[in-house]
Amino acid sequence: MIELDNRTSLEINESILNTIASSLTNKEIELIITTNEEIRGINKEFRGIDKDTDVLSFPYEEMPMSPLGSIVISSWHVEAKAKELGHENSDECALLFIHGLLHLLGFDHEVDHGEMREEEAKLIKKYNLPESLIIRTQG
Repeated sequence: MIELDNRTSLEINESILNTIASSLTNKEIELIITTNEEIRGINKEFRGIDKDTDVLSFPYEEMPMSPLGSIVISSWHVEAKAKELGHENSDECALLFIHGLLHLLGFDHEVDHGEMREEEAKLIKKYNLPESLIIRTQG
């Protein structure tokens, strides 16, 4: 189940995001849709990187009844990338959500041997979404 905090005017298709989330976990996920400026501040504060980004994930400590974690998505990046690639904002948001969710589940494309990319590809096919974030950045 997603706990949505949409701080922007971006329309969010909660139904598809909840379907994706429930296929991978029964834990609650906080999803924050925010501005480019705010995500840049979060990235600087928590990762020491002073630049905006499209998606950030913050896993919570594993405890009984604890949420899985938080995913923060930049509405600006959703709109810009969807426009650039010619698909819907809802598709781009779902791609970023999948990417963030897989990080919450312990996947890390920066150090794994393609496992996260494979899992993303399966989910993208299952939910009929356009090309994934990892494929775009590694292609």
